[in-house]
Amino acid sequence: MNVQSILSVKGNAVATIASTATLSDAVGSLRDHGVGALVVCDDGKTIAGILSERDVVRSIATHGDGTLHLTVGSAMSSNVITCQPADTIDVLMKAMTDRRIRHLPVLEADGSMAGVISIGDVVKYRLGELESENNQLHDYIEGRV
Repeated sequence: MNVQSILSVKGNAVATIASTATLSDAVGSLRDHGVGALVVCDDGKTIAGILSERDVVRSIATHGDGTLHLTVGSAMSSNVITCQPADTIDVLMKAMTDRRIRHLPVLEADGSMAGVISIGDVVKYRLGELESENNQLHDYIEGRV
């Protein structure tokens, strides 16, 4: 299966924030959207970075109490790894594991954002596949096929 399979169930909403917003605004947006990362996008189209909960914690560890007044741009990860709708789940799992990342923006061939895939989305999808395979094997063994 591929990324598009996940997006067809999950949807393609992308929570974004400007690099000039404060980390306080970002933390509120993370909470309000119920997500673990925001795509940083200043023009509504181009990805400038990604800000995860982990980035916020790193900023707190580095800057202490004043962190929430800093800009998103000061804490975001600017080297954003992306994927495409046709990428397989195995490719996603490898990229996320190898690079120790939990969120991948999905880009269409024209560069537009098609959604965001999280490690939770991948695990949920994979567990669904395994459950289906398990049920099919039980049906086969019990002669219900």
